[in-house]
Parts: sequence; C-alpha cells; structure tokens
Amino acid sequence: MRLSSDRKRLVSEVSGARVESRGRTLGSDKTSGLPRGIIKETQCLPAEPEPGIKAEPDESDARYFHVVTAGHQDSPFEGGTFKLEVFLPEEYPVAAPKVRFMTKIYHPNVGKLGKICLDILKDKWSPALQVRTVLLSIQALLSVPNPDDPLANDVAEQWKTSKAQAIETARARTRLYAVNDI
Repeated sequence: MRLSSDRKRLVSEVSGARVESRGRTLGSDKTSGLPRGIIKETQCLPAEPEPGIKAEPDESDARYFHVVTAGHQDSPFEGGTFKLEVFLPEEYPVAAPKVRFMTKIYHPNVGKLGKICLDILKDKWSPALQVRTVLLSIQALLSVPNPDDPLANDVAEQWKTSKAQAIETARARTRLYAVNDI
C-alpha cells in the first residue's frame, strides 16, 4: 500500500530514539517537535563554543538558553561575566530570538530590565542569522557601547557628556554585579 503525499513520512533512526517527520524531530525529550535547525543550534552552541561565551540549552526547554559572556578585554566590562537568557520564539528563525541580560550592567544599550538595543534583534534580523551571531554581536556591543542608539537614555547621556565618568561607573558596576568565573 502506498501512502499519499500529504501523510507524514516517518523515518526511524537506527537508535530508535528519534523519529523525523516533515523536517521536525519527534521524541519524548525536550526537543520533541522542534525544527531541525533549532536542534542543530542547541547541540552546536555548547559543542563549538566561541571564546568568552558559554551557551547551554535549558534542561527542560530547548528553546531557552542560559548564556554567560565575558566582558571584553580593554573595555569597562573587562573582568566581568554577564549572564543572559536567550529564548527562541515559535516563529524563529523568521523572528529574532528574545535576549536579555540577567546580570545588572551599566551600558547605554541595555535597559534596567536587561533588554538589549541591538539592530539585529530588531529591524536588521534575518533568518540567515543564528544565536551564535547574536551572542557575538552582544559581546562586540560590550566592547563598543553605542550611546547614539540607546535603550538607557540616562546612561547614554552620561556616556556622551562625561565618558570618563561613565566608564568608571561601568567598571564599578561590573565589579559589583558581574564578578564570576565563566
């Protein structure tokens, strides 16, 4: 008997642990029903880490990542380790991931609640980008704050009018809130 093309095509893996159906991997674990691209990212981020970035999927939700990034050398954030959370919405990769700092940070592009003002998280997002690209961009933003596109207007104003004081405040907050090992 031949199955019609609109029926799900099932292909069992040798281990029998997963079953693929229309590009989605099905199973009893946390990746159940997730697109292959998300599963691949979930596996690649911890397996192939970028220097200064540690990203691990949550144990119970593969769309949620726990991230720790190191403050860039020769920046006000040097010596700090910053925790972030990354969530991949249902619309991902068409929609950008949701990212926020969990560690308090004094930065013109990060709001009080940890939201990040970064073009690739907004209007410059493309489905060709990945979580790795976002994390590298955030790490770059730590080394070069952009007070001309702020989320924290008060911090941006200080960065523009008294950069030395803003840098010292950022260093002090980094020492206060972000001193951990990666």
